Amino acid sequence: MPFKMIHLARPLALAAAAVLSLARPSHAQEPARVTVRVTAEDAPVAEARVAAGAVRETTDSAGVALLRLTTGPHRVVVTKDGYARAVLAVTVAGDTTLAVVLEEAEEDEHEVEVEELVVTATRSEQRIEDVPVRVEVLSREEVEEKMLMTPGDIAMMLNETSGLRVQSTSPSLGGATVRVQGLRGRYTQLLSDGLPLYGGQSGALGLLQIPPMDLGQVEVIKGAASALYGGSALGGVVNLVSRRPADDRELLLNATTLGGADAVFWQSRKIGERWGYTLLASGHRQEDADVDDDRWADLPGYRRAVLRPRLFWDDGAGRSLFATVGATAEEREGGGLVPGGEYPEALRTGRIDVGGVGRTLVGGGALLSVRASAMAQRHRHTFGPTLERDLHGTAFAETSLGRTRGAHTWVLGGALQYERYDARDVSGWDYTYVIPSLFAQDEVALSDALSLLASGRVDAHSEYGAFFNPRLSLLVRPAEGWSVRASAGTGYHAPTPFTEETEAIGLAPLVLSGELEAERAWTASLDVGRALGAVEVNATLFASSIDDALALRPAPTDGITLVNVDGRTRTHGTELLARWHAGPWHATATHTWIRATEPHGAGRREVPLTPRHQAGVVGMWEAEGEGRIGLELYYTGRQALEDNPYRARSRPFFIVGLLAERRFGRARVFVNAENLLDARQTRWDRLVLPARSPEGRWTTDLWAPAEGRVVNAGVRLEL
Repeated sequence: MPFKMIHLARPLALAAAAVLSLARPSHAQEPARVTVRVTAEDAPVAEARVAAGAVRETTDSAGVALLRLTTGPHRVVVTKDGYARAVLAVTVAGDTTLAVVLEEAEEDEHEVEVEELVVTATRSEQRIEDVPVRVEVLSREEVEEKMLMTPGDIAMMLNETSGLRVQSTSPSLGGATVRVQGLRGRYTQLLSDGLPLYGGQSGALGLLQIPPMDLGQVEVIKGAASALYGGSALGGVVNLVSRRPADDRELLLNATTLGGADAVFWQSRKIGERWGYTLLASGHRQEDADVDDDRWADLPGYRRAVLRPRLFWDDGAGRSLFATVGATAEEREGGGLVPGGEYPEALRTGRIDVGGVGRTLVGGGALLSVRASAMAQRHRHTFGPTLERDLHGTAFAETSLGRTRGAHTWVLGGALQYERYDARDVSGWDYTYVIPSLFAQDEVALSDALSLLASGRVDAHSEYGAFFNPRLSLLVRPAEGWSVRASAGTGYHAPTPFTEETEAIGLAPLVLSGELEAERAWTASLDVGRALGAVEVNATLFASSIDDALALRPAPTDGITLVNVDGRTRTHGTELLARWHAGPWHATATHTWIRATEPHGAGRREVPLTPRHQAGVVGMWEAEGEGRIGLELYYTGRQALEDNPYRARSRPFFIVGLLAERRFGRARVFVNAENLLDARQTRWDRLVLPARSPEGRWTTDLWAPAEGRVVNAGVRLEL
């Protein structure tokens, strides 16, 4: 196999060297050894974060961290999840020892410090304010709001996040993928606690099969993240972080005006001081709905059951274990009347996965982490008279060693990923990929105001050769309340037959012709943030370029095939995000502008289904123990359309929603009205085509909602 290399390492290295040279102090000061001993209730506290300016360490199993500080005044900060922050003002004159006693955080302290989120998707667990990589985090409070709107899936939660767009890929069965900053959904890696439990490539139904009840937060990295997670993360990463055990039990019941129903049970419990578990069990039902009475299902019907237990163990001395197993069973039905007769579609899905993460302190403070997971998913898909049965499999294992020493936080590791696809009824598209990898990351806190994160990964793909993908991120705090982040990186994506188009038509119409090459990309972004009292504002510039993008084209003889398109797909744009919090009032405003073009024939065209403008405003009043009421307004601008006989560009539309929740003792009753203006594609055009397309489609792409106005209501019971 040919050796393929993405050449961005040299300019990134030169940039890093330039920054380091500017940050190097003009003269050295004599360092002193400051030993920090951290305890709580007369017991040592392991993995507590100890920081003094640019110097950061983590306590070992004995609760000890060693800092080397220059003589003079310092501010030492000690933090640990579940404990109140400790701050000491000290003047260092020589070697000394500090004793720090942590106290458990009160419940109200957790509420006050809700913005102090620790992100895990960047491999170094830190407060979001200190991470050089721009990470968008949805907190538990935001997850709960979206859970009341769609208790059975996370599609709406991601669709209403700045810079993300959930794009329908299969109007017949409701499949959807999430696009990050205009890039196609197949480039987005979906993880659960850092594990690919939904497969190396999650598919168009992954988002629609994940109940948000057991999510603690959601972390989104935008732009090429292959340096962190390999070829499936060319466009970005969505990491779903699970809730931790906390002795509670809850039942959510929900029903919609379009024949949908959800029942979600949640339980978590601490067993002693070290053990704990959580359990999610849910059932979901949707009747197929023909909103415009054309005998085609605008909303497919489905029956789904989900079961996911999780087990946690932590000895409080730096050793922890997390294990999970999940099972999903679903049946979907859609389609309907087309010119010439009936065309039903159906999909039966069975998925089981298992995963675990183990961590322990070694060598006096280094953190050894081991991650592993496996997933098997079986499909039985019917497209009219055509049957397609297949099996997807993914196995993953990773070992890494990380350490904070002085101003450096580094991680070294290796991973092995196995991906397999077997089709029983379609020949020529089976594949088995084995991908061993080595990766390294170093974050350097050059000063209180300057941090640099450099990471790189080498993947030895069994089919497409070797790839080296670097990523460089810089965090600058020029003044109090200001933050500037710059990132650049490369990525790749190994070809598979699963694209947005084949999700709708299946693989039977495809003809295999010629060899495919891996898609390659670079992305860059610049973020400027400002926090001023109750207001937080962030502005982003981003750009990307993809070479050898996969696309469907007419086959040389007959039918259609997948090819690498000559030329580059270019995307650039801006994001604006503003948040305001004042007591029980919260407001968020977002705007995204994207310009994306791709090669087409002898020229270029706009990438279909990519709105130039998207904007949203959400206002919420929330009182703990009483309830909440919120109003949201979203705007989607015009989109270029492909092979649509009714129009070449879509109409712009607004989505208005209203949510209300009220607590009555242990019960919380909620009502959510979605799409009050009844924005619906079939109000303007038909969804069904007048004749079947050359690639075998009976519907146009969905560029607006198909279901229209929906009201759901339910109750959350604390058991």
